[in-house]
Amino acid sequence: MSDQNVRNAGFSPSGIKGGSLASSMMSHEAKASGGGVRSGGPTSTLQEMGARGSTHSSGFTSSGISPASHASQMMSNEARSHGGGTPQGGTTSTVQSISMGGKGGRR
Repeated sequence: MSDQNVRNAGFSPSGIKGGSLASSMMSHEAKASGGGVRSGGPTSTLQEMGARGSTHSSGFTSSGISPASHASQMMSNEARSHGGGTPQGGTTSTVQSISMGGKGGRR
């Protein structure tokens, strides 16, 4: 189900869909960073998954992050860089939220 959730949010093989949660995230992230969307951030990570059509191969699943996966490594690195926890609104939590059908911390 997580692949469909990523597509439903607006991340697709043909790009980010206008008027979607994905376009809102991209706009917010670009404004926050001074005009661009950084590589490895939530928007670019989700768009990469949407373009591939698969979140499972990265380890983001509808039941959580798979052990020993790219997602678990990403979570570990992000936690280390933030003193031990993954921040709300960070790449890992946003990608996992959307892959589970949430709004990635967006309202």
